[in-house]
Amino acid sequence: MKFCLDATFIKPEKRQDIHNAIILLHGYGGDGKDISMLSLNWKRFLPNTIFICPNGHEPCSINPSGYQWFDLTQDDPQYILDQSLKAEKKMNQFLDEIKKEYKLKNDKICLLGFSQGCMMSINLGLTSNESYNCIVGFSGKIINKENLKSRTKNSSNILLIHGELDTIVPSTHLLEAKDFFIRNNVNIETHLIKNSGHNIPIEASSIALNYILKKI
Repeated sequence: MKFCLDATFIKPEKRQDIHNAIILLHGYGGDGKDISMLSLNWKRFLPNTIFICPNGHEPCSINPSGYQWFDLTQDDPQYILDQSLKAEKKMNQFLDEIKKEYKLKNDKICLLGFSQGCMMSINLGLTSNESYNCIVGFSGKIINKENLKSRTKNSSNILLIHGELDTIVPSTHLLEAKDFFIRNNVNIETHLIKNSGHNIPIEASSIALNYILKKI
């Protein structure tokens, strides 16, 4: 099947049946191959899981060799929200294609993202008619709280991880997101990684894997 987005697929070894999927969304200027590196350490613990890492639907404005989910060259919250909603529409189409191709329902799918991909995963997960198995986000934030609150349809379990020294997306966004989700009755778990910046260190990867193993 041809999908609406180019993607990197890491299928189970030894042709094992696919029971679950982890959709990994890269950050601004990255691509699916970048974030697929997480699967190298995870796949042996998740033998019946396919890892799917799509490229953003647009070339990145400041790094044409990479991709973006939405443009960040304009410091305009409404513009950023509008662009993210366009990306959501494309990603929902992609998710529908994945669910059809692999015969999976939302409760068998984990949405995961880094930075801009985290922002997308939160919105995609909580605005779906059905809860996803879980949402895992690294170094991200909520794009627009009022908009998300007005569109939230489920209470998918969420894990957010952030580096305390992050200068790209400051860790204060983790606390703001936690407060938002608690107030809106969404199950949220957070971890602040000491001496870590805007990246996914081994500690964060291990925390995320253990969380997913408990959910899937």
